[in-house]
Amino acid sequence: MPKVTWNRWWIYAARWQMSTPILALVLIWLAGTFSSNATADFIIVTIIANFIGSSIFFWIDRWIFRQKYARPLWEIRGGVCRGCGEICDRLYRLVKAPNYDRLDDKEPVFLCDTCSSKKTKELRERGVAI
Repeated sequence: MPKVTWNRWWIYAARWQMSTPILALVLIWLAGTFSSNATADFIIVTIIANFIGSSIFFWIDRWIFRQKYARPLWEIRGGVCRGCGEICDRLYRLVKAPNYDRLDDKEPVFLCDTCSSKKTKELRERGVAI
């Protein structure tokens, strides 16, 4: 689970606050009153409601978005296979899967069908869910 910092929480709370004007307008419209005091009260209540909501849903969203990739993420392009040197229109590279993450790979390795199948078999034997 990623480390929670106050900076991340404030950014998340600020994102929630961007909906304040819309919520306030809707509350004013639904209440049927447009007096200046009522408007200020609705805005304050909406801001408070958003802080309460962000305090609750920050943790829920954090739990939701920490889930592992259900399916492997592959990248496909043409070029020269790094396994056998064959020139192909379709080369494959596994980018992300449970227990496997090559998103930040500086020199990605793309493989042809045959070499990719061999590499996929090796990764499965090492416990990578592909």
